[in-house]
Amino acid sequence: MSDGRVIVSGARPTGRLHLGNYQGALKNWLRLQSSDRCFFFVADWHALTTDYAEPRMVRENTLEMVLDWLALGIDPERSVLFQQSAVQEHAELFLVLAMLTPVPWLERNPTYKEQRDALEGRDLSTLGFLGYPVLQAADVLMYKATAVPVGIDQAPHIELAREIARRFNALFGPIFPEPQTLMTEVPKMAGTDGRKMSKSYGNAVYLTEDPAEIDRKLSRMVTDPRRARRTDAGEPADCPAYVSFHRTYCTPEELAWQEAGCRTASIGCLECKKVMIKHVLRELEPVRERRARLRPDDAWGALEAGNERARAIARATMAEVRAAVGVA
Repeated sequence: MSDGRVIVSGARPTGRLHLGNYQGALKNWLRLQSSDRCFFFVADWHALTTDYAEPRMVRENTLEMVLDWLALGIDPERSVLFQQSAVQEHAELFLVLAMLTPVPWLERNPTYKEQRDALEGRDLSTLGFLGYPVLQAADVLMYKATAVPVGIDQAPHIELAREIARRFNALFGPIFPEPQTLMTEVPKMAGTDGRKMSKSYGNAVYLTEDPAEIDRKLSRMVTDPRRARRTDAGEPADCPAYVSFHRTYCTPEELAWQEAGCRTASIGCLECKKVMIKHVLRELEPVRERRARLRPDDAWGALEAGNERARAIARATMAEVRAAVGVA
């Protein structure tokens, strides 16, 4: 490993992965597993923070997500892939850290407020939902992570993990490093309606869905509202499709052509999008082909092996923590 970094990152098992997951996290995972010691986990306890009343799909969603990880090239030989709930020490460390985390630290979390507003119809006035950033801190501190790759919306959680580590170390001695935030190259990917891409919003483009469906979704993605008609000029910087997708997938020459054509109305939005869609489909073709060859046992086998590796490290960490807080 190049610089001795320990990387920890996880994802809630919500089923098939979309382009926001890929650009916001997994593309970074692929790069990091070539140079660092990586732990990537299925955050199934976290799935219960918002869906505790409907847990039936957690196992199926775990399978679908891990198969997508493997199809993308996440390698269980180079990285530790595991299930959060299979390592019971996560819950134990969460309990210890919860004892010393002030409630105002959690209430000021911007994601807490945003999700309560966005996820209407769910009772999120629970201790688990308020305290899930403490569980996230336990997830990364358990393996003494030195860096955590996240999108921009998760950056406050890593800062909170740093504060929790700092407070624990001040009280009980230096056990945990303060993890650094690794921002992704595409910190936030827009969905087809212009909001952040999310399964909850119904605006996602999935990695392994049919190419014709991907083409249909991206062709209809919202653009600059100035361009109500084909002859109306627009501004690319105000176009969700351009900001998230064109800048990510298109070449500099294509971007220059798109910018000029948009501002002069010499090209239409669909004509502009088709250039981007071509690149998206080309990138996803080998992922879809690998996914078709994978079987459930490939995912469960990778997790079973990773769970054992994660448990061994977690047991050692908790032995240190128990001794430090006087309950060994």
